[in-house]
Amino acid sequence: MQLTELADYLSALLDLGRFEKADPSLNGLQVGEEKEIHRVALAVDACGESFERARLAGADLLVVHHGLFWGAPRRLTGEFYRRIKTLVESGLALYAAHLPLDAHPELGHNAVMAARLGLQDLSPFGIYRGLPIGFKGRLAEEADLETLLNRLGLNSAGCPAVFPFGPEGIRTVGLISGAAAGDVEQAIDEGLDLFITGEASHQIYHTCLEGKINFAAAGHYFTETFGLEALAKRITGETGLGTVFLDVPTGL
Repeated sequence: MQLTELADYLSALLDLGRFEKADPSLNGLQVGEEKEIHRVALAVDACGESFERARLAGADLLVVHHGLFWGAPRRLTGEFYRRIKTLVESGLALYAAHLPLDAHPELGHNAVMAARLGLQDLSPFGIYRGLPIGFKGRLAEEADLETLLNRLGLNSAGCPAVFPFGPEGIRTVGLISGAAAGDVEQAIDEGLDLFITGEASHQIYHTCLEGKINFAAAGHYFTETFGLEALAKRITGETGLGTVFLDVPTGL
């Protein structure tokens, strides 16, 4: 498959046009020229380690959640120059999908986490620049916080922060991947029992305590791996291309 054909396929699949005004991160093909694509690597971050591992994996295209550009011009100097140089010299193309991969109703980080948790009656949750990027839903049966974290492959000891300030028997959950600690206020307003995001903040501790809600910061990196793994399976299933997910954790 040619690069532009694959990029067009991804852009249609992830509905990039819907986020054009809300997301300044230059979603879509960021680096590359027309060539045949045989193998696709996927990683959370556009960084030197991801680039090198994609090259070693024999990838022709790297798909990332956090791309190189965030709405403002950057000088091609220092580490940023070295990143671009690595891509160009290795012939590795780069495609980024930021908010589209948070919000996708099937392949998005939040949708995949919701499925892992067993949430039903999903509805959009968490507005960012006018668009919902998370989901909320209801469990068929009550579960405690540790059980729900286990369903995501975690435990409370391995999370950056857990505030068990809500009901022990959890029925309703809101999810927003990445850095969305402040949206716990919306979760409280909507009467949810648990809110899961990637990062915590000092400011929300007492908000959670006084709002009587369970809060889990599962890791910014970790919560943004789910959609990439799902996307890898979809690419292989629909295009026949080989894919590999590159796990390059930051611990945050």
